[in-house]
Amino acid sequence: MTVRHYDWLAHHANFTPDKTVWVDLHSGRSFTYLQAEERCCRLAWHLQKNCDIAKGDRVGVLAMNSTDMMEIQSACAKIGAIFLPLNWRLTVHELDFIIKDAEPKVLIHDLAFADEAAALKKSTTIEHFIETTGGGGDTDFEAAIAGAETTPDLADLTQDDVWTVMYTSGTTGLPKGAMNTYGMGFYNAVNLGAPARITPDSVTLTILPLFHTGGLNCYTSVCLHTGGTSLIMRAFEPGEVLRLIGDADLGVTHFFGVPANYLFMSQHPEFATTDFSRLVCAGIGGAPTPVPLLETYGEIGIALQQGYGMTETSPLVLVQNAEMALANPGSTGKPGLHTQVRVVGEDGQDAAVGVTGELWVKGPNITPGYWNRPEATAEAITDGWLRTGDACRVDDQGHYFIVDRWKDMYISGGENVYPAEVESTLFKLEGLADVAVIGLPDERWGEIGCAVVVKAPDASLEPDDVIDYCRDKLAKFKIPARVEFIDELPRNATGKVLKRVLREQIE
Repeated sequence: MTVRHYDWLAHHANFTPDKTVWVDLHSGRSFTYLQAEERCCRLAWHLQKNCDIAKGDRVGVLAMNSTDMMEIQSACAKIGAIFLPLNWRLTVHELDFIIKDAEPKVLIHDLAFADEAAALKKSTTIEHFIETTGGGGDTDFEAAIAGAETTPDLADLTQDDVWTVMYTSGTTGLPKGAMNTYGMGFYNAVNLGAPARITPDSVTLTILPLFHTGGLNCYTSVCLHTGGTSLIMRAFEPGEVLRLIGDADLGVTHFFGVPANYLFMSQHPEFATTDFSRLVCAGIGGAPTPVPLLETYGEIGIALQQGYGMTETSPLVLVQNAEMALANPGSTGKPGLHTQVRVVGEDGQDAAVGVTGELWVKGPNITPGYWNRPEATAEAITDGWLRTGDACRVDDQGHYFIVDRWKDMYISGGENVYPAEVESTLFKLEGLADVAVIGLPDERWGEIGCAVVVKAPDASLEPDDVIDYCRDKLAKFKIPARVEFIDELPRNATGKVLKRVLREQIE
């Protein structure tokens, strides 16, 4: 057996061959490290010998969560191919743009996306299509593995080589492919592993999409690095997640979700009776977390450990340990071990303590740039510093607070308003199930705030109720001037509210 220092799967297959690495909760299949290593070697051999995949070639994947996704990424690592996970919620038109930009030679896709694959076969230059179900059976994917050898030609790689390209959601323009290197994956595992207390004994429950950095790298890839076990859920369902966390036989120790996941779980009837006692770390990130949501979990003894990161940062930048989560519930934490951060004002200078500026990040966990987009790379990275586009402040104890997306801020009567602050206040309003605040054009004030509210079942909220609730809690310029009710907020696959879409709906 040839084992390389950056091949995490091969290392653990050598050290703990009989340990379970991945469990597919949808199909019931599970694999030990040795079984997974053999399957990944066979898949790598097939891609190399039958699909002519060489170092640097892209392998596209259009599939829902399954152990297949992890096998494909690990197989790519053996031959130096670049893993290209695709957002299955995108339209064919949107996928067509990404595929023409990244030019994968192979597309591995769920049978459920056969129509999309057929359309892409006509419009792109993809050479090979491999069907799978994500759960075994008589498919091209399983046949490829069964018919292959276990001896691919291992690629000569360094930590600077690109392992994965993940396209950003494109909420403000055309998607950009953030290149993630092997070094970024390693430093994320180190930065995140210690504060989240991930060990070889950890069992993480993966609910976020594996085509997104939150699903792939929080905490699934970190568990692979440490030799733990990942339970992979096909799609998030609040009641089922609560059941899995409470199942003593599964022994889930780690769970990561975005605020929407935790909100929907807290609203489920089974929330009050779920046994969370085995959780070592309940991580939360992806969007500013309303303090009332943190308090809801705090009341049952769960300290949600906030963190901050981006696809371009592998993702961890800021993180809390359990002690910080309890003592500083509004903070996003402190910088990771191998990460530098700055809060930069509009004048380009470091902002003073307590003053909001843009968060800049530097370190070995930062992307080298965007695929085929040198202009976008140059715009985003200045002297090695990645400009995140997020508004942030730091207190005198070194705790960082993500205020909001810089672009989500609106200016009303000359005053900066950060929607996340208003949303956090409104989440305490009885009868409100969900809310998003956006800025809308206004002739008098330039922009005004609009609260878009989802009512709780049987609630009888009126617009004046929402506005009146804010009067003694927020400065006048922060109080929404308009309230709209909606059945459901538009969200992307990771639960983030699509405020651009929301503005279009409301306007």
